[in-house]
Amino acid sequence: MTGKHVLNEISHAIAETHDVTVADLSDELLASDQPLVLRGLARDWPAVRHGLESADRIIDYLQGFDSNNVVTALYAPPEAAGRIFYTEDMTAFNFEYRRMALKDAVQQVRSHVDLPSRPSLYIGSTNVDHWLPGFRQQNDFPIRHLAPLVSIWIGNQSRVSAHYDFPSNIACVVAGNRRVILFPPEQLSNLYVGPLDFTPAGQPISLVDFSAPDYERFPQFREAIKTARMSVLEPGDAIIIPSMWWHHMEALDAFNVLVNYWWRSSPSYLGPPLSVLQHAILGLRDLPETQRKQWRELFDFYVFNPEPDNFEHIPEAARGVLNPIDEQTARQIRKMLRDKLL
Repeated sequence: MTGKHVLNEISHAIAETHDVTVADLSDELLASDQPLVLRGLARDWPAVRHGLESADRIIDYLQGFDSNNVVTALYAPPEAAGRIFYTEDMTAFNFEYRRMALKDAVQQVRSHVDLPSRPSLYIGSTNVDHWLPGFRQQNDFPIRHLAPLVSIWIGNQSRVSAHYDFPSNIACVVAGNRRVILFPPEQLSNLYVGPLDFTPAGQPISLVDFSAPDYERFPQFREAIKTARMSVLEPGDAIIIPSMWWHHMEALDAFNVLVNYWWRSSPSYLGPPLSVLQHAILGLRDLPETQRKQWRELFDFYVFNPEPDNFEHIPEAARGVLNPIDEQTARQIRKMLRDKLL
């Protein structure tokens, strides 16, 4: 049985506030483990003001910063209805990659605005400092001490399936409206996530079509919907999405711009946790059940519940990787792993 768009079944809104200003973006607020919509946070950005005027005004404004670098855009035909996804048999994607100058990609999006049936052109996760140097001097949040990766997303109507990001995230709508549907991390098993190593845009995604969920194929998705939270963001609105929260994003208008900030609460030299998961699948998943249980005990002891007194019987100088990991130790571990995996 195929249902209607999940928005008809979601009864919870994402918590929001109208009272937070840019000056109120404290580390405590940004470190929250709960999502929060910040209405009007970036209303004073020049980019937002241009975006509210027209697509042409924001395009002209962005092109004033253009560094003439080439981007990779995703092109999907009109029948994809904006969904960035797989082909029916999941042997390929339903879009193609196109390399072009950023200004040309943006102009293509603009040329499609008035078409009754338009293809999707999606310029995702484009580093602002590299492609639009100077943009942040006029449009920024005071969180540089977190060393965020700042990206811009430009396109027409699009649907990006529910996925998680390891870094924490604050995303700001510059032009167009954007629907955000969130699920807490523990809904993994109810979201019917696709492959880990063959993904449309880097992260594993839910295979459920939120516009028409197939409950015969994905029955547990109903359980996920019970926990879902949804909001529509307007230009100038921002949202804090904590690490590992599943988020489904829909750009609703014919021309949309979003800027987001990713940062991690641990040093970058510690590496991406997804690599650990992939290595564990390689080395542990197919062991006999008894051995998997024994390895689970080891992981709990050394990784997930490392009590300080677990290692007091070892002299500190001899603890090696059991000590707090610094950058030098991280390099040594990576070298050891490379040597063992070759």
